[in-house]
Amino acid sequence: MKKIIKALKEKVASKNGKIVLGVFSLVLVSFIVVLVTAHKNITINLDGENLEVATFKGNVQAVLSQQGIYLSDKDKIEPSLTSEIADNDVISIKKAVPVEVMVDGKNIEIDSAEDSVKNMLVKEGINLNDLDKVEPSLETELSKDLKIKITRVEEKTIVEKEQIDFETVVKEDDNLESGVKKTTQEGSAGEKEITMKLVMEDGKEVSREVVESKVVKEPVDEVVVKGTMEKLVLSRGNDNINYKKAMVVEATAYSGDGITATGTVPKRDPNGLSTIAVDPRVIPLGTKVYVEGYGYAVAEDTGGAIKNNIIDLFLNSAPECKQWGRRNVNLYIIAYPGEW
Repeated sequence: MKKIIKALKEKVASKNGKIVLGVFSLVLVSFIVVLVTAHKNITINLDGENLEVATFKGNVQAVLSQQGIYLSDKDKIEPSLTSEIADNDVISIKKAVPVEVMVDGKNIEIDSAEDSVKNMLVKEGINLNDLDKVEPSLETELSKDLKIKITRVEEKTIVEKEQIDFETVVKEDDNLESGVKKTTQEGSAGEKEITMKLVMEDGKEVSREVVESKVVKEPVDEVVVKGTMEKLVLSRGNDNINYKKAMVVEATAYSGDGITATGTVPKRDPNGLSTIAVDPRVIPLGTKVYVEGYGYAVAEDTGGAIKNNIIDLFLNSAPECKQWGRRNVNLYIIAYPGEW
């Protein structure tokens, strides 16, 4: 500068000094204007911390290079790298931080400069369903090494069928011996449909709730008849005979060939079962009886004169019938048809 001033003085002392001085002044002023215009004071905000910078650089990228600040693809900067800068401008930079997202059975490592978990997921294209759970919350600010867990939640509706067990109804019957049971109606199971809402988390069931239950088939009760009639015992010599009912009947006798009302051949067997004729309204055909003075017999026949408490005993000959005659005897019902 001293040399320039000395040269300027020499020129001024010369013939053309005034002209040279004028030109020099113009150049100097222009230089100063350019110099002042190019100099800028700017602020770089890097992750919340301010750095004051004086620079002659013309755009954002040049300023950052001057300061040794380099960006990755995930870093955020405002204004853009190609933007021109002016005095007192502010350059804002948010550096990406590493985070880990656990979702769909995978651990995904991500660098992100987004300000919240929600914005990071949107930026990375990780979609959420309405029921999905996110820990920590979507509003959480991103920080270095933050771990984010996404639980996929799904609701399902299923329909299951369930058996309805039938009930057993026991009815007492005083015409049936005590201790004897008969099933008069078979039971059958019913069925109902149960609609349930299942909640699944990452494919595993965590809860279920019944939302509807309806019977599609009613069960049918099993009906069992239980005898309550006490056993009656008739002593006959050394034998005891259990019987259901005793009655006094008028007994006559008949003989001959033929077929009984039940299609059998009448017989007389003092050591087994003989044939008698009865009124079926009083003693059902097929009933096993014991007739006092006659023995065991089966009601297999009927007759026109056999009414009410009259019975007719089969004997092998007419003389035997005459000898029997007509007499009142005790008759004991041992078993009804189907019971023996």
